Amino acid sequence: MDLSELIAAEELQLKKLNDLVVAAVDEEQFLSHKILELEEDKNIKWSQKLADQVAEFGGSWTFILSFAVFIAIWIGINTYFLKNSQVFDPYPFILLNLILSCIAALQAPVIMMSQNRQEEKDRRRSRSDYMVNMKAEMEVRALHKKIDLLMVEQMQHLFKIQQAQLDILAKLKEHIIEGKDK
Repeated sequence: MDLSELIAAEELQLKKLNDLVVAAVDEEQFLSHKILELEEDKNIKWSQKLADQVAEFGGSWTFILSFAVFIAIWIGINTYFLKNSQVFDPYPFILLNLILSCIAALQAPVIMMSQNRQEEKDRRRSRSDYMVNMKAEMEVRALHKKIDLLMVEQMQHLFKIQQAQLDILAKLKEHIIEGKDK
């Protein structure tokens, strides 16, 4: 095997590696595009946004503290300031209980809607994580293939070089022997 054949074999090896890299880049773009599609909230309605905002506010310390202040003011006004006049909402605070029940009755389904949306987001995120893990696994497999290919081709290349060197040594040996016989 001469030098031009060794160079051609090296170019073939580089072409195969280039093809593997191009295929990996194409797969990466496809998976990255899919992952971005999963992350987006494209068709979110205003009612869903409102539910998210109500759930966020309803689960905050601001809501709890402001509601505690509201109840304290309500009880204070109806107990101390209006005790001599006809009381708007006397002691068992039936109107306050009605207001609290209505707020709880309206707030609970809104919070559940928001939780359902959050669950759907989590489901999409887990699918996205799964795709990222699959992509990583594919990349690892591709790297293994590339390394195996490099090792096989490198060994073949080394064997060819070694064979070429042995051929050169055999020719030198013949040349030396012919030189001694003369």
